Amino acid sequence: MATAVTTAPALAGTPDGRDLIRRAGALSPVLAVIALLLVPGPDGAQGGTGGTGTIADAASGLLVLICLVRVLRGGARPLTRTAAVVLGLPVFGICLAAVTSNDPASSLPGVARYVQVFVLVPAAVLLMIRDRRDFAVVAWGLVALALVQGAVGVGQYLTGTGASYQGEDIRAVGTFGATDVMGMATVVAYGLVIVTGIALGSPAGRVRTVALVCVGLLVVPLLLSFSRGAWIATVLVCGIQLMLGGVRRAARVVLAVGALAVVLVGGFGLGSEMVEERVTSITRVTAAPDQSVTDRYTMWAAAGRMWRSEPLTGVGLKGFPRYRDSNASVALSSGSDTAGAGAGFQRQPLLSPHNMYLLVLSEQGLIGLFALAGSWLALLVGALRRRRTGAECALVAGGLLSWQLIDFFYADIGGPSTVLMSVVFGLAAWWALSPGAGASAGGVRGA
Repeated sequence: MATAVTTAPALAGTPDGRDLIRRAGALSPVLAVIALLLVPGPDGAQGGTGGTGTIADAASGLLVLICLVRVLRGGARPLTRTAAVVLGLPVFGICLAAVTSNDPASSLPGVARYVQVFVLVPAAVLLMIRDRRDFAVVAWGLVALALVQGAVGVGQYLTGTGASYQGEDIRAVGTFGATDVMGMATVVAYGLVIVTGIALGSPAGRVRTVALVCVGLLVVPLLLSFSRGAWIATVLVCGIQLMLGGVRRAARVVLAVGALAVVLVGGFGLGSEMVEERVTSITRVTAAPDQSVTDRYTMWAAAGRMWRSEPLTGVGLKGFPRYRDSNASVALSSGSDTAGAGAGFQRQPLLSPHNMYLLVLSEQGLIGLFALAGSWLALLVGALRRRRTGAECALVAGGLLSWQLIDFFYADIGGPSTVLMSVVFGLAAWWALSPGAGASAGGVRGA
């Protein structure tokens, strides 16, 4: 692998307070979306392509509106032709799937959700960010959210007020509640990927120290989330970041992380038995799978059958729940049990295959999958091509995008945390597509 990447001139010294306040004010629509994810969402939010209606979703709509006004008034630069094509590509597959659906009217909410998450909000974030210091403000805002959500999650584990897991209310879910057990894990993983990229891309100093401290703090709630998909994606992406940052440094960090894990799990016993059992279950998905794994495989197979019935355009947006039972085997359970974190026992219906690629394939067909995946691949290639112009931004943006694309093998859109995904896509889009990203000085070590 390549040795440490070269960097453009990075931010140095202590950030000016007035400049930070000014930038935070200009970016307040984006930061509001992030901050409002601390507000608990409505109970019983549906998964799949549903789950809209939170206050953070409303803030994302206001963000798009503010950005549109700025563009119309000439106060913001418009998208480049390349950015417009890359971000607008999913619209073709989304609209085609809605038009060809057996029930176009029921597909309209799905159109709005997909366009919001994958087109409008990322484009708005791209346009709101002016330079790398703005990028830094948003990135550290994500880290702050991860630290707060992680602290709430650790408190839930220690006090037995989390979501139910193996008969005990100990699963760390933050403010997202028992109906969105992946929410806190996703937020914490985003923060962990960001601070890992900052630590690897920064020279020795205070900022690297702060980033490394944040890494140690965020590892704990990620473990206590008991989310296998988030664990796998985070380990793979941090490994990629380490290799891009240099092989020797990667070896040192792996040893340090290994020692930290021994102390946290072995020394302090932070969920050691349950964490070990959860890790072991990853290797038992074929030999002795639990019911959640069986349900997931069954829904994956159902998604495949839906696609084979309509290979080009799929069964239509929001069509998976409608066609699930006619395509699933009897191995599928009626739903998943949720409880704890302030909520009573609920039976959550399984409304999506928990695999973004299969969800798109079943509902939008090959055309929709190629349009969405093509957009994501273009962003990833663009982010990696600029790696030598800014190590920190490249490791952060590329890491976030890689994490999301890996996690899509185990999850899909749905729940309050989905809107944060659109902010992450916007960050990656700015680094990959903005003309000024590769030329501007600075990094994400400060604001």
